Order: sequence, then structure tokens, then C-alpha cells
Amino acid sequence: MTEPAQRLDITDLGMLEAVLFAAGNPMSAAELARILQLDVLGTQNLLQELSQALDARRSGLTIRQVAGGYQMATRPETFAVVERLTEVVDRKLSAPTMETLSIIAFKQPITKAEVEQIRGVRVERALQKLMELELIAEVGRKAVIGRPILYGTTDTFLRCFGINSLEDLPDLPTTEEAVAGLDAEQMELFNEVRQLRATEDHEDSDSAENQEEP
Repeated sequence: MTEPAQRLDITDLGMLEAVLFAAGNPMSAAELARILQLDVLGTQNLLQELSQALDARRSGLTIRQVAGGYQMATRPETFAVVERLTEVVDRKLSAPTMETLSIIAFKQPITKAEVEQIRGVRVERALQKLMELELIAEVGRKAVIGRPILYGTTDTFLRCFGINSLEDLPDLPTTEEAVAGLDAEQMELFNEVRQLRATEDHEDSDSAENQEEP
């Protein structure tokens, strides 16, 4: 009969690594401290030590601070190899769906009608896809007639895009900056749209004046 394998004496650092690996989702320092039965400051020091240890051994893993917590994740340098996993199940977002997600991320909370007004097309399928992937969720009702559903992004969105909070989203370009990046064809289309909207606003203004009581 073979001898039982010798039981390893796992350090607090090893325990932290195991917990982060098993958790998958981000965990706060307080949650990790409770599980490891350590104080929060000691846990934060361990997180920094583990991050440095992973760097030192050139590991393909790293510690990311996302969605208000800490998560073990793959390094950006491993993307080309890890991306091959998606060949098994393709869950990439189409360009229209990504555009819808971007609008929701920057304008949230926002209704379906407001997203459609910005995009100029219907967005039922895009919203359904984003809900299925848990990238967005219903966050309330707008206080207007009909009380339409308001949509916002989720913690899953933060994890997928590797950001800690919505404050980490990049600033939107100004109108001048956006226009400066247009080519000749895009500029022509932009001017056509701007002229059309100006005409519509003028017609709406005239209509409102005609409806006023004498």
C-alpha cells in the first residue's frame, strides 16, 4: 500500500491565491479577510504581496481590482492564446449590440425609446442579447407616462471590461473632437443630418406657435 501524500503546509498567501482562484468573481478585501480569518489591512498587504509574487514568477495570472473587489485574471499579454477558448462557444457582441451597450453605459439609466432615438433603429434584439449575457439589467422605471423601464450596466459589465467603477469609463469626445475625426463622406452625412434636424426643430416650433391660443 502506498504512503499517503504528505500534507502541504499552505501559507496565508497560498490560501489567498486559492480563494481568489475558486471565487472567480471579484471579492472585497473585507470578504477575503473574513474567509481567511485575518484583518482587512493584513489581507490588503497579502493581496499586494501575491500580486508581486505573480509578477516575479512571470505568471500568466494577475490580480485585478474590478467592480469594487479583487479578482484573479489572465494578463493582457495572454490574450492571443486565451482567445482561442472562444472558438468553442462564440459569445462576441455584434457591432450594433456593442453600440447599444456603449449608449447604455454612458447614458444610464436610460429607456429603450431613448436608446432607439440615439441609434435611429430599433434595439429589441440588442437589449435581449445584453440581458442574456447579464451585461445590463433593469434598474427602475422612469417617472413619466407609461413608466418605461430604465436600463443600466451590471457588475458583469465591469468585470468583462476590466474596470473598477463607471467612473473609470473614458470621457466622451466633444462634438468638435468627434467632427474633427470624420472623413469627407462622414462629414457630408453629418451636415445633412444636422440640417435635417434643424429643419425639423423649426417645423416643430412653428407648429407649437400655431397651436397656441389667441
